[in-house]
Amino acid sequence: MDDKTAELRDLFVSTTGEETVTESQSDPRGSLSSADDATVDERLTELVEEMRERYDFASSLSTADLREVVRGFFEPEIDGAGPESWSRDADAALAASLDTDADADDIFRARMDLHLVAATDRDAPFPYERLRALVSRASDEGGVGTGADVDDVDLAESLAASEGVDSAPDAETVRRYRRVAAADLASRRASHRFRDAFAELLTDADLSTRLAEDAREDGLREATEDIETDVSL
Repeated sequence: MDDKTAELRDLFVSTTGEETVTESQSDPRGSLSSADDATVDERLTELVEEMRERYDFASSLSTADLREVVRGFFEPEIDGAGPESWSRDADAALAASLDTDADADDIFRARMDLHLVAATDRDAPFPYERLRALVSRASDEGGVGTGADVDDVDLAESLAASEGVDSAPDAETVRRYRRVAAADLASRRASHRFRDAFAELLTDADLSTRLAEDAREDGLREATEDIETDVSL
């Protein structure tokens, strides 16, 4: 071990309290103990029910099914799907995994109710930012929490007058992206509290690991600027 590596190791120990650096390990899905899983389910239920009381849900799914929608969003069964990348096929796969008569549209509505918007949900065939602004204005003027009372035909006509839009989109398409925009706005107004709470429960975000990583980043950033990335501690 050279002097610089030894210096880095000593700094790591002093800032994190850890004697060794090990590669982060993520448990495979379903590896939680039954007690841990029950605790997560209990907290998910609390969050879902709090949201149901606070917002006007469009979904008719039960709390138990909504809980599984949250789980499925962060622990998807279909390859390539996830919080940043989602598809109608992923909605359909999640619907098929539930013990209820649900389809892809049911899951989409549930995801929007739960503020589970993926980046791909915003890929509209018109300027999404313009639609979100229109929904936000209607929400502010009418006290609409979810955008459900916004007329989709009026939105389509307003979008048609926007720069970069050649013709008015059909009302069904507008309705889908209006739900996305409303979910985005509701989540932002809640400081993304619910989505963040879901993510913390269901992703690999162990507190001690995060604290050690944060300390390592803060304490070693300056010292590592001139060190090659393949140095092993």
